[in-house]
Order: sequence, then C-alpha cells, then structure tokens
Amino acid sequence: MKTIGLIGGMSWESTVTYYQVINETIKKELGGFHSSKILMYSVDFAELEKNMSEGNWDGNAKILAEASKRLEKAGADFIVIATNTMHKLVPQIEKKINVPILHIADATANVIKRDGRRKVALLGTRFTMTQDFIKERLVKAGLEVLVPCEEDIAIVDDVIFNELCLGKIIDSSREKYKLIIEKMKALGAEGVILGCTEIGMLISQKDSVLPVYDTTLIHAAEAARLQLE
Repeated sequence: MKTIGLIGGMSWESTVTYYQVINETIKKELGGFHSSKILMYSVDFAELEKNMSEGNWDGNAKILAEASKRLEKAGADFIVIATNTMHKLVPQIEKKINVPILHIADATANVIKRDGRRKVALLGTRFTMTQDFIKERLVKAGLEVLVPCEEDIAIVDDVIFNELCLGKIIDSSREKYKLIIEKMKALGAEGVILGCTEIGMLISQKDSVLPVYDTTLIHAAEAARLQLE
C-alpha cells in the first residue's frame, strides 16, 4: 500500500470527509482490519483565506509547497490537496516536490466521462468558477463546462465562505443552490460538479435535478484507488 500525503484544513470540515471516504474505500477493497496509510498536514485556513482575499497567491503557494515537501520527506508517495481552489497552485507546488499530485479535476473528469456525460455545470468558489485552473483541465479532458451567471456566482461563493467553511448548514441556502442547479439544467447541463469540497455538506443527490459529481467523494475514492495500485 502506498502512503497518501493529505493536505487538509481547507476547511477542516471537508477534510474529515476525505479521511472517512479514503478509509472506507480501503476497508471495502481489502476487508478485515485494513485502513489507509495517510500522512496529513492540516494548514491554518485563516492564513490562506487572508492571502486569497488580498490576492497573495504566492503566499499560499509557499505554504502549500512547504506542506507538500514535509509530507514527501515523511514518506508520502503522492500528494492529495483536499480543496478545489488551491489546485490553482498545483503548477507552482509541483516544481518544489518530486512526488506526483493527484489532481481533483482529472479524477472528476474521468468519472463524468465514464458515465457518458459531456456537458456539466461547475459550482465552487468564485475563483474556481471564474478562473481556468479547474475548467481548463476539464475541457482538455473533453468536457463542456457551464458556470452560473454573476449573481448566482456571488450566492454560491458567499455560502461557501460565510457558512459552509464555518460549519453552518442553512436550509435557505440549500434552496438557493437547488434553484441555481435548476437554471443550469435549463441551459443544457447533463450533470453538476460540486467543485468545492464543502458543498457536499449542503447538497446531495436528493437535492439536485441533475446528477451530482461531488469532487470531495470522487477525489478521496481515487486517492484510495491509487494507493492500492
């Protein structure tokens, strides 16, 4: 079994899901008393959020590269970054380490294509929805990506940072997300990517008129699969 180097804490609520899903997958595959070999570096999200707010992405790249180097030194065979938004920094982090990073967009695209879908909606932080670091990777994999209108982008982003990252699950916000997903279906989306690792705390398949692709669950399961290769 390979050792996973998991960078978490962004936020810690979704990192709990990563740990649970990885271990459940290993138990399912190997049975008995088996569990996953994981090294975890949990960052202080307040530092990264402050850097994001100030546009200091180099500061966040330095923090995550240092975390990756420590995990590599401790024996991690590959790195899993437990957040979509920080995948913006993968190219910078990769230059500082010698082990691979399991990219969240690649894992997600593979599952969507396996299901025979090509046109998908993407929900996430404003950075994820408006910038190309996730979308471009999905497009290169052969998918067409739709994002909400500016008003809905603001709603999705606000709920993530001011509610979900603080552990707040509010029913009225779930209803807002459901309406946004309905709009994306009307635009032709065949599925919806929950492209923020916290959204799964609020939205599940029963809340969506579209097939749901939760990047947290997909990324974690793929990490366990890679661990057993």
